Amino acid sequence: MSERNISVTLKVWRQKNASVPGAFEIYKVDSVSTSSSFLEMMDLLNEQLIEEDKDPIAFDHDCREGICGTCSMVIDGIPHGKKALQTTCQLHMRSFNDGDNITIEPYRSKPFPVMRDLIVDREPMDAIMQAGGFVDQRIGAAQDANALPISKEIADKSMDAASCIGCGACVAVCPNASAMLLTSAKVGQLNLLPQGKPEKDRRALNMVRAMDGAGFGNCTNIGECEAACPKGVSLDFIAKMNRDYAVASAKEFFGVVG
Repeated sequence: MSERNISVTLKVWRQKNASVPGAFEIYKVDSVSTSSSFLEMMDLLNEQLIEEDKDPIAFDHDCREGICGTCSMVIDGIPHGKKALQTTCQLHMRSFNDGDNITIEPYRSKPFPVMRDLIVDREPMDAIMQAGGFVDQRIGAAQDANALPISKEIADKSMDAASCIGCGACVAVCPNASAMLLTSAKVGQLNLLPQGKPEKDRRALNMVRAMDGAGFGNCTNIGECEAACPKGVSLDFIAKMNRDYAVASAKEFFGVVG
Protein backbone atom coordinates (compact mmCIF):
# COMPACT_ATOMS: atom_id res chain seq x y z
CA MET A 1 0.00 0.00 0.00
CA SER A 2 1.44 3.37 -1.03
CA GLU A 3 2.11 6.06 1.54
CA ARG A 4 -0.45 8.81 1.91
CA ASN A 5 -1.42 11.45 4.44
CA ILE A 6 -4.59 11.31 6.52
CA SER A 7 -6.28 13.41 9.18
CA VAL A 8 -7.60 11.90 12.40
CA THR A 9 -9.54 13.18 15.38
CA LEU A 10 -8.27 11.97 18.75
CA LYS A 11 -10.27 11.67 21.94
CA VAL A 12 -7.47 11.49 24.54
CA TRP A 13 -7.69 10.98 28.29
CA ARG A 14 -5.97 13.78 30.22
CA GLN A 15 -5.29 13.53 33.95
CA LYS A 16 -2.64 15.29 36.05
CA ASN A 17 -2.28 12.55 38.66
CA ALA A 18 -4.12 9.77 40.49
CA SER A 19 -5.75 12.15 42.98
CA VAL A 20 -7.21 14.53 40.39
CA PRO A 21 -10.21 13.57 38.21
CA GLY A 22 -9.43 13.25 34.53
CA ALA A 23 -11.43 13.89 31.36
CA PHE A 24 -11.26 13.34 27.63
CA GLU A 25 -10.03 16.10 25.37
CA ILE A 26 -10.44 16.30 21.59
CA TYR A 27 -7.56 17.00 19.20
CA LYS A 28 -7.30 16.94 15.43
CA VAL A 29 -4.06 15.89 13.76
CA ASP A 30 -3.60 16.60 10.07
CA SER A 31 -1.08 15.35 7.52
CA VAL A 32 -0.32 12.08 9.31
CA SER A 33 1.69 9.75 7.11
CA THR A 34 0.18 6.26 6.89
CA SER A 35 3.72 4.86 7.12
CA SER A 36 4.23 6.39 10.56
CA SER A 37 3.65 4.43 13.75
CA PHE A 38 0.92 5.25 16.24
CA LEU A 39 3.52 6.64 18.65
CA GLU A 40 5.00 8.82 15.92
CA MET A 41 1.51 10.20 15.38
CA MET A 42 1.38 10.93 19.13
CA ASP A 43 4.75 12.69 18.81
CA LEU A 44 3.28 14.81 16.02
CA LEU A 45 0.35 15.74 18.25
CA ASN A 46 2.67 16.68 21.10
CA GLU A 47 4.73 18.91 18.81
CA GLN A 48 1.49 20.59 17.83
CA LEU A 49 0.49 21.09 21.48
CA ILE A 50 3.90 22.50 22.40
CA GLU A 51 3.68 25.00 19.53
CA GLU A 52 0.32 26.06 20.94
CA ASP A 53 1.92 26.51 24.38
CA LYS A 54 -0.09 23.60 25.83
CA ASP A 55 1.03 20.66 27.93
CA PRO A 56 2.03 17.66 25.82
CA ILE A 57 0.34 14.32 26.44
CA ALA A 58 2.32 12.04 28.75
CA PHE A 59 2.65 8.47 27.54
CA ASP A 60 5.09 5.62 28.14
CA HIS A 61 7.51 4.43 25.48
CA ASP A 62 11.06 3.15 25.24
CA CYS A 63 12.34 0.71 22.61
CA ARG A 64 9.56 1.28 20.05
CA GLU A 65 10.34 -2.17 18.68
CA GLY A 66 7.73 -4.28 20.47
CA ILE A 67 10.20 -5.52 23.07
CA CYS A 68 9.97 -3.43 26.24
CA GLY A 69 6.19 -3.46 26.78
CA THR A 70 5.95 0.11 28.03
CA CYS A 71 3.74 1.54 25.25
CA SER A 72 0.60 0.74 27.20
CA MET A 73 -2.41 2.45 25.65
CA VAL A 74 -6.01 1.39 25.20
CA ILE A 75 -6.97 2.32 21.64
CA ASP A 76 -10.66 2.24 20.76
CA GLY A 77 -11.28 0.03 23.78
CA ILE A 78 -8.53 -2.51 23.07
CA PRO A 79 -5.07 -2.60 24.72
CA HIS A 80 -2.45 -1.89 22.03
CA GLY A 81 -5.19 -1.42 19.41
CA LYS A 82 -7.25 -3.63 17.14
CA LYS A 83 -4.40 -5.47 15.43
CA ALA A 84 -3.55 -8.82 17.02
CA LEU A 85 -0.07 -9.81 18.17
CA GLN A 86 1.47 -6.37 18.19
CA THR A 87 2.22 -3.59 20.62
CA THR A 88 1.14 0.04 20.31
CA CYS A 89 4.50 1.03 18.84
CA GLN A 90 4.05 -1.61 16.12
CA LEU A 91 0.62 -0.26 15.17
CA HIS A 92 0.87 1.88 12.05
CA MET A 93 -1.44 4.62 10.85
CA ARG A 94 -2.15 2.64 7.67
CA SER A 95 -4.58 0.72 9.89
CA PHE A 96 -6.78 3.82 10.08
CA ASN A 97 -8.76 5.75 7.51
CA ASP A 98 -8.85 9.44 6.72
CA GLY A 99 -11.28 11.16 9.08
CA ASP A 100 -11.31 8.40 11.70
CA ASN A 101 -12.15 9.18 15.31
CA ILE A 102 -9.78 7.39 17.68
CA THR A 103 -10.24 7.08 21.44
CA ILE A 104 -7.04 6.77 23.50
CA GLU A 105 -7.03 6.08 27.22
CA PRO A 106 -4.84 4.50 29.90
CA TYR A 107 -5.20 0.99 31.30
CA ARG A 108 -8.34 0.85 33.45
CA SER A 109 -7.43 -1.45 36.34
CA LYS A 110 -7.35 -0.84 40.08
CA PRO A 111 -3.78 -2.20 40.44
CA PHE A 112 -2.64 0.36 37.81
CA PRO A 113 -3.45 3.86 39.12
CA VAL A 114 -3.05 6.68 36.60
CA MET A 115 0.13 8.68 37.19
CA ARG A 116 -0.45 11.20 34.41
CA ASP A 117 -2.52 11.16 31.22
CA LEU A 118 -1.84 7.77 29.58
CA ILE A 119 0.81 6.61 32.05
CA VAL A 120 -0.14 4.17 34.79
CA ASP A 121 1.87 2.84 37.72
CA ARG A 122 2.72 -0.78 36.93
CA GLU A 123 4.99 -1.36 39.92
CA PRO A 124 2.74 -4.17 41.20
CA MET A 125 4.03 -6.28 38.29
CA ASP A 126 7.57 -5.58 39.46
CA ALA A 127 6.62 -6.93 42.89
CA ILE A 128 5.60 -10.22 41.26
CA MET A 129 8.94 -10.48 39.44
CA GLN A 130 10.91 -9.61 42.55
CA ALA A 131 9.16 -12.40 44.44
CA GLY A 132 10.63 -15.16 42.30
CA GLY A 133 11.26 -14.28 38.68
CA PHE A 134 14.93 -15.19 38.91
CA VAL A 135 17.36 -18.04 39.55
CA ASP A 136 19.75 -17.46 42.47
CA GLN A 137 21.34 -20.89 42.81
CA ARG A 138 25.12 -20.76 43.10
CA ILE A 139 26.35 -22.71 40.09
CA GLY A 140 29.91 -21.42 39.72
CA ALA A 141 31.26 -20.75 36.25
CA ALA A 142 28.89 -20.92 33.32
CA GLN A 143 28.56 -24.37 31.85
CA ASP A 144 29.14 -25.23 28.25
CA ALA A 145 25.93 -24.75 26.31
CA ASN A 146 25.76 -28.45 25.42
CA ALA A 147 26.57 -29.75 28.92
CA LEU A 148 22.98 -29.48 30.14
CA PRO A 149 20.70 -31.12 27.56
CA ILE A 150 17.24 -29.59 27.21
CA SER A 151 14.72 -31.10 24.83
CA LYS A 152 13.46 -28.92 22.01
CA GLU A 153 9.91 -29.25 23.29
CA ILE A 154 10.83 -27.88 26.73
CA ALA A 155 13.09 -25.18 25.26
CA ASP A 156 10.32 -24.04 22.92
CA LYS A 157 7.75 -23.90 25.73
CA SER A 158 10.11 -21.93 27.94
CA MET A 159 10.77 -19.48 25.12
CA ASP A 160 7.05 -19.12 24.50
CA ALA A 161 6.61 -18.16 28.16
CA ALA A 162 9.64 -15.88 28.06
CA SER A 163 8.11 -13.95 25.16
CA CYS A 164 5.89 -12.14 27.71
CA ILE A 165 7.09 -8.52 27.81
CA GLY A 166 5.18 -7.56 30.94
CA CYS A 167 3.13 -4.87 29.23
CA GLY A 168 0.07 -5.48 31.41
CA ALA A 169 -2.44 -5.72 28.55
CA CYS A 170 -3.73 -8.95 30.06
CA VAL A 171 -4.57 -7.13 33.29
CA ALA A 172 -6.15 -4.17 31.51
CA VAL A 173 -8.49 -6.30 29.40
CA CYS A 174 -9.52 -8.73 32.15
CA PRO A 175 -12.81 -7.83 33.89
CA ASN A 176 -11.25 -9.18 37.09
CA ALA A 177 -7.95 -7.30 36.63
CA SER A 178 -6.19 -10.64 36.91
CA ALA A 179 -2.45 -10.96 36.36
CA MET A 180 -2.53 -14.74 36.03
CA LEU A 181 -1.27 -14.80 32.44
CA LEU A 182 1.67 -12.53 33.23
CA THR A 183 2.54 -14.39 36.42
CA SER A 184 2.20 -17.84 34.87
CA ALA A 185 4.47 -16.85 32.00
CA LYS A 186 7.16 -15.63 34.39
CA VAL A 187 6.79 -18.72 36.59
CA GLY A 188 6.67 -21.08 33.63
CA GLN A 189 9.73 -19.85 31.77
CA LEU A 190 11.94 -20.75 34.75
CA ASN A 191 10.07 -23.74 36.19
CA LEU A 192 10.32 -25.55 32.86
CA LEU A 193 14.11 -25.37 32.71
CA PRO A 194 16.61 -27.47 34.71
CA GLN A 195 18.21 -24.30 36.08
CA GLY A 196 14.90 -23.31 37.64
CA LYS A 197 13.95 -26.65 39.17
CA PRO A 198 15.65 -26.22 42.58
CA GLU A 199 13.43 -23.21 43.35
CA LYS A 200 10.34 -24.39 41.47
CA ASP A 201 8.10 -24.77 44.53
CA ARG A 202 9.17 -21.57 46.27
CA ARG A 203 8.87 -19.64 43.01
CA ALA A 204 5.28 -20.73 42.43
CA LEU A 205 4.28 -19.97 46.01
CA ASN A 206 6.04 -16.62 46.25
CA MET A 207 4.99 -15.21 42.90
CA VAL A 208 1.34 -16.21 43.22
CA ARG A 209 1.19 -14.74 46.72
CA ALA A 210 2.88 -11.56 45.54
CA MET A 211 0.29 -11.32 42.77
CA ASP A 212 -2.56 -11.71 45.27
CA GLY A 213 -0.95 -9.26 47.68
CA ALA A 214 -0.62 -6.62 44.97
CA GLY A 215 -4.38 -6.51 44.55
CA PHE A 216 -4.84 -8.33 41.25
CA GLY A 217 -8.10 -10.24 40.77
CA ASN A 218 -8.73 -13.93 40.25
CA CYS A 219 -8.82 -15.75 36.94
CA THR A 220 -12.25 -17.00 35.81
CA ASN A 221 -11.09 -18.40 32.45
CA ILE A 222 -12.67 -15.71 30.30
CA GLY A 223 -9.70 -15.77 27.91
CA GLU A 224 -9.53 -12.06 27.09
CA CYS A 225 -5.93 -12.00 28.35
CA GLU A 226 -4.69 -14.41 25.69
CA ALA A 227 -6.61 -12.54 22.98
CA ALA A 228 -5.09 -9.19 24.01
CA CYS A 229 -1.53 -10.42 24.61
CA PRO A 230 0.74 -8.88 21.96
CA LYS A 231 2.99 -11.93 22.13
CA GLY A 232 0.28 -14.58 22.09
CA VAL A 233 1.12 -16.14 25.45
CA SER A 234 -1.14 -19.16 25.92
CA LEU A 235 -3.66 -19.84 28.69
CA ASP A 236 -1.92 -23.21 29.03
CA PHE A 237 0.68 -21.51 31.22
CA ILE A 238 -2.03 -20.57 33.74
CA ALA A 239 -3.06 -24.22 33.96
CA LYS A 240 0.57 -25.26 34.49
CA MET A 241 1.11 -22.63 37.19
CA ASN A 242 -2.03 -23.78 38.99
CA ARG A 243 -0.64 -27.32 39.05
CA ASP A 244 2.76 -26.12 40.25
CA TYR A 245 1.12 -24.03 42.96
CA ALA A 246 -1.09 -26.91 44.14
CA VAL A 247 1.90 -29.26 44.40
CA ALA A 248 4.01 -26.61 46.14
CA SER A 249 1.21 -25.86 48.62
CA ALA A 250 0.91 -29.55 49.51
CA LYS A 251 4.67 -29.80 50.01
CA GLU A 252 4.62 -26.67 52.15
CA PHE A 253 1.86 -28.15 54.32
CA PHE A 254 4.02 -31.19 54.97
CA GLY A 255 7.16 -29.08 55.41
CA VAL A 256 9.04 -30.35 52.36
CA VAL A 257 9.19 -27.29 50.09
CA GLY A 258 12.52 -27.15 48.25
